[in-house]
Amino acid sequence: MPHTAVLAPSDIDRLLKLDNQFCFALYSASLAMTKSYKPLLEHLGLTYPQYLAMLILWEQDDVLVKDIGARLFLDSGTLTPLLKRLESAGLIERKRDAVDERQVRITLTKNGRALKRKAQQVPQQVLCASGQTPELLTELRATLASIRDDLIRNATTEPGS
Repeated sequence: MPHTAVLAPSDIDRLLKLDNQFCFALYSASLAMTKSYKPLLEHLGLTYPQYLAMLILWEQDDVLVKDIGARLFLDSGTLTPLLKRLESAGLIERKRDAVDERQVRITLTKNGRALKRKAQQVPQQVLCASGQTPELLTELRATLASIRDDLIRNATTEPGS
């Protein structure tokens, strides 16, 4: 259930300042994070969203497109062009599922599997760039995942329910 609070007018004015917005801190941190990944991923020939899709495939090869979309919170209209570019780059193959031809399976190619070795330094480089400890980032990641899950859950419930 969402938390509710009664705010004084002075609190509302304070909260409506850009620098006091949690959403802006999160948005600008996300932009900075993506910017820090850019030169590292250019070296791999990947965009940030392509890197995220490859992370899923490096965890588990032979995945349905719908499952990749669910993990990345992307719809098929966004995901399909991304996967087509990865296929054109020779990193994945897209094939219709043998059991359900409406579904598309994604598998890594030899080059896609080999790219994982080249990508192994990326997390360490981003950790160093952040200036934070692994423990702090692990805690922050868990907190953000919890906030994300609450926002998704509360966005799908009816007001007042």
